[in-house]
Amino acid sequence: MNVNVEALLREALTPVEPPMQLSERVESTLAALTEAAQGELDGWELAAMSNPRNWVRPVAALTVTATAGTALVALRVRARQHERRGQSSTLLQYVERTLKDIAEEARRVLPDR
Repeated sequence: MNVNVEALLREALTPVEPPMQLSERVESTLAALTEAAQGELDGWELAAMSNPRNWVRPVAALTVTATAGTALVALRVRARQHERRGQSSTLLQYVERTLKDIAEEARRVLPDR
């Protein structure tokens, strides 16, 4: 049996383009998770924190907010990377625009924080 391993590997490792709606679905899922976790935190009562058994939900909500919020900011900032690169003539300008974009997006994702 004559098997061309190199051709098989080349075929198996061919890049696959993700579906067009994938980034939109990921972004909407991350936004929904962030909003739900923020809602949980808004309903949190400080007086209930005296009992350690009540710490699980707020800690989970903080973790989800931080994780999903950070991923959402990164996804949105990454989507505008090409635009920022075209507007910047130097590396310093590019970095400044990227940092400004990150700050603006973080304020959008966590408006009351």
